[in-house]
Amino acid sequence: MSGVDHIQPPFAAALTTLATWTFFFLFGHLRDLIRKRFVKKKSKGYAPIRQDYEDFYTRRMYYRIHDCWNRPIASAPDAWIDVMSRSAPSGQAALEVTGKTQRCLNLGSYNYLGFAAADEYCTPRVQDVLKQYGGSMCSSRLAAGKTEKHVELDSLVAQFVGCEDAITFGMGFATNSVVIPALVGKGCLVLSDSLNHASIVSGVRGSGAKVKVFVHNDVAHLERLLRDSIAYGQPKTRRPWKKILIIIEGIYSMEGEMCHLREVIALKKRYKAYLFLDEAHSIGAVGKHGGGVCEHFGVSPADVDVMMGTFTKSFGSCGGYIGGPRALIQCLRRMSPAHCYATSMSPPAVEQVIAAMHVLRGKDGSDRGIRKIQKLHDNANYFRHRLSDMGCSVLGNDNSPVMPVMLFNPGKISSTSRLLFERGIAMVVVGFPATPLLSARARICISASHTREDLDWALQVPCLHALPSIGAVLQPNQACSACTHVHIAKSRQ
Repeated sequence: MSGVDHIQPPFAAALTTLATWTFFFLFGHLRDLIRKRFVKKKSKGYAPIRQDYEDFYTRRMYYRIHDCWNRPIASAPDAWIDVMSRSAPSGQAALEVTGKTQRCLNLGSYNYLGFAAADEYCTPRVQDVLKQYGGSMCSSRLAAGKTEKHVELDSLVAQFVGCEDAITFGMGFATNSVVIPALVGKGCLVLSDSLNHASIVSGVRGSGAKVKVFVHNDVAHLERLLRDSIAYGQPKTRRPWKKILIIIEGIYSMEGEMCHLREVIALKKRYKAYLFLDEAHSIGAVGKHGGGVCEHFGVSPADVDVMMGTFTKSFGSCGGYIGGPRALIQCLRRMSPAHCYATSMSPPAVEQVIAAMHVLRGKDGSDRGIRKIQKLHDNANYFRHRLSDMGCSVLGNDNSPVMPVMLFNPGKISSTSRLLFERGIAMVVVGFPATPLLSARARICISASHTREDLDWALQVPCLHALPSIGAVLQPNQACSACTHVHIAKSRQ
């Protein structure tokens, strides 16, 4: 079922999911009523500082299973990681670290090309830069935080993504949330995919621009919005929009699906709109040479007005970038708060990106970069097709390193996470409100550092008491009660 945009839950799963959420909400509100009635407020006269809905969800739902997230690790995020064990959940009390660790196969990190762990080419160069420049510049690029390494990175990123110029930032999330308000404002229109990342949503909200959301990857709906928006203009005044900006992602992080880039570019040219492409999960991971979805679809980067990406996935570092025409980048260097006021990227982090790009472009004197990308694609396609053959509902496209496996029922979120963790598999589970109500899922991230033996082991883990395989655990029709009989698996030596 890979490559399907939307998978509807089975009727029984949808019914039990709605019943479960209804029970959670009713029981939670009942407890809140009792609490308001019999528990005295500690701060009389003060309004609650926390938002009611978010506070309700956190207290009554999240804390029941919060051991499934924020698990600390005690190793580099390589193919295998050491995960620190914690105490069982007890109300809203913090989870205590027990001092023990468990060796787990890492199917949760964004370490797509394996650069986050020690690398024969990258690591020595990062260590040299750390000795020369230290760990932080303690200043913004506009003041005293720019080195020759930062200048080299800007130039190298522009070459890597195929743009005239590029600007880099110290945080991937902030690259969207701070740059988008510098591009659009009042009187502008943003057309945003319904499944765009939270950083994009935050940036659009902070811009003051009017936003219209089109159905995920629905080019026909996008065209209708474009045509109607141009025809009717701004609300009330009917004046033409100052500019129209279309925002899409290369690979959607919760779906594993690629955008319909060729069709969107054709639309933006036809209606004279600008295109903002977020390649956080696709740059480095997609395309024969890691050039992202532009290379994958054979599209010229010049057809994309604003190229955005991060260094936190394929390059094993931190931060993000914006690539585009030189005039645009020069404008951002003057107007973007992330460039003018935020501390610049740590020099060792900068060198990590530079060295990783050199490997991908063969400047290290080897073909390791090409082989890493090909191995990532082979691993992702192999694991995706094996899961589909097992009957799992897998989202996403071939070559995508992100593969969500639908769970649907919220009861399977915690049971799946705990069961797989005790069997030596570290995997991310996601549910409402990060996903729609009926779309709880486990999100698998594949890496080039995984071997075929690692993937086969994950698909058929040897257990003490003949537990079901990972495919059986993740099947939407598998009874949730099967996940409650959890036994500790033999950890891999």
